[in-house]
Amino acid sequence: MTKFTYTEKKDTRSGFGDGLLELGRTNPNVVGLCADLIGSLKMGAFQKEFPERFFQVGIAEANMIGLAAGMTIGGKIPFTGTFANFSTGRVYDQIRQSVAYSEKNVKICASHAGLTLGEDGATHQILEDIGMMKMLPNMTVINPCDYNQTKAATIAIADHHGPVYLRFGRPKVPIFTPADQKFEIGKALKLIEGSDVSIFATGHLVWEAIEAEAVLAEEGINAEVINIHTIKPLDAEAILESVAKTGCAVSAEEHQMNGGLGDSVAQTLALNNPSPLEMVAVNDSFGESGTPAQLMTKYGIDAKNIVLAAKKAMERK
Repeated sequence: MTKFTYTEKKDTRSGFGDGLLELGRTNPNVVGLCADLIGSLKMGAFQKEFPERFFQVGIAEANMIGLAAGMTIGGKIPFTGTFANFSTGRVYDQIRQSVAYSEKNVKICASHAGLTLGEDGATHQILEDIGMMKMLPNMTVINPCDYNQTKAATIAIADHHGPVYLRFGRPKVPIFTPADQKFEIGKALKLIEGSDVSIFATGHLVWEAIEAEAVLAEEGINAEVINIHTIKPLDAEAILESVAKTGCAVSAEEHQMNGGLGDSVAQTLALNNPSPLEMVAVNDSFGESGTPAQLMTKYGIDAKNIVLAAKKAMERK
């Protein structure tokens, strides 16, 4: 069992804000656009230091995407910022037509994703965004797990030419990945080596998977934990290599079961190595108001449910 510890919790949206500020200092083509949520997206430091490269568009998300698409024609690298619900559901047509179709170099950066938005309730807790975005041709979809990885991902996507959807969240979560990491798009990270069951987790559920592994280890079950920070392009090689060894798998995500990471893992296994797979995700339901911990427990996306899913997957071998 590999021991993972942390000394601090921090919100992943702050990783985005700090990464954007660092980019601003090193890449003069990076510009920021925000739809009236500068504080929530942690874009204030970038705005203060680079006012001539920051555009407050107001509550006009569709216009923001159109502006960003146009800016790429002049060589700019626009980072748009608003809540995940407004970054995708409200502006899907503009993203499809103006960004994805013509492969514009726009970075769509989305905070407050999933159930852990908490008390704001179902109308703001989008759980369909990964599915919506991964289905778009040319779109890269990234869902990092902690502050350090979100900062590294923010910096990395500036060098990637093409549209990117970067998803992060509101709550403070454990920081357990290295501060000096190099983020590689499309390359899964094996966190814990195992032989009995593969756990493929993304976003906030990566830490839950680590906690689940510790519980399983106490019961003599050797789980492999892999951080799938990039949903698209998916690291199919890492998935197949792991399941070839363990014979079964669990996917874990803060998203609908339909259309998320689990669907991508299932497709990969079905086409290459059909194997038992259990999905830890929200099961065709909207959320509700509550604390992040309460909601993760109620909707079955915490460490306890990953443990149960791992045992069920092993029984199906």
